Amino acid sequence: MDVTRRALVAGAAALLSGAAAGARAAGYPERPIRLVVPFPPGGPTDVVGRIVAAQLSEVLGQQVIVDNKAGAGGNVGTDVVAKSKPDGYTLLLGTAATHGINVSLYPHLEYDPVKDFSPVALTGQNPMVLLVPPSMPPTLDRLIAKLKAEPGKWSYASSGNGTTNHLGGELFKKRTGVDVVHVPYRGSGPALQDLLAGRVAFMFDSFGTSLEHIKAGKLRALGVMAAKRSAADPDIPTMAEAGLPDFIGATWNVVVAPAGTPSPIVEQLNVAVNKALKDPKTAQRMLQAGIDTVDDSTPASTAAFIKSEIAKWRELVKLADAKVD
Repeated sequence: MDVTRRALVAGAAALLSGAAAGARAAGYPERPIRLVVPFPPGGPTDVVGRIVAAQLSEVLGQQVIVDNKAGAGGNVGTDVVAKSKPDGYTLLLGTAATHGINVSLYPHLEYDPVKDFSPVALTGQNPMVLLVPPSMPPTLDRLIAKLKAEPGKWSYASSGNGTTNHLGGELFKKRTGVDVVHVPYRGSGPALQDLLAGRVAFMFDSFGTSLEHIKAGKLRALGVMAAKRSAADPDIPTMAEAGLPDFIGATWNVVVAPAGTPSPIVEQLNVAVNKALKDPKTAQRMLQAGIDTVDDSTPASTAAFIKSEIAKWRELVKLADAKVD
């Protein structure tokens, strides 16, 4: 076969492939879609997954079923999706852990958070907030002064080694120079219980799990790790406003598909996710869960966001010398 003929055959094959992809997108979705949540039912990621799935079902006209596959800090469910057929019928609700932190934390990760996925959309960010019990000082400057005056006496809680609140605590130590001990717990629940009891000095946690305690007056929120105040509770200042500039960190969620998912399907899903998040009742439910909704992302902006977060958390994992439990 000469060069010209080979080129014609290759071109025809490419056109047929593109037409097939377009045809799949045109008829998509033809059956229910599985949204894998890589954490247990009832947790903050599961809450977001069910909110998104419910409205996405309405937008797409097909049921979106939440499938919880927990384990290894989100790695089990994430790896399942990475190895799934790239046809748009298996999606993942990724997190700051699965697509930001774990690649630096786990020495032998089974998936690549960039190469193994086609980003669809960023759904929202859940900024971390600095929490103290009522027995501790009510402002950031006074808390720092107390901790400095009593080096080594106090500890801070996290939901486990290498988690966002652990890394936030280590960054706080470095930026302020306080001498406090890290106490890792098995999840936010037990950590919050000791914080509520005043057995630890402070904790960084997401709005999703702490907002109820803040509003009830059981915990004080001294600052939000965000560039602007959170819509979940706009009365809480940012860390910069409280006196610690450039102190930003949040948990977040992204919808991703397996790598190789046809572009028309990815684009269709992006439009559908954004439309679902723009729905007033969905936005309100997200806000009640402490989530600042993002409803205008693109696949490209989502991909760029994931890469930037990997770089940011890599530095914090190194700073904390974090190891998995």
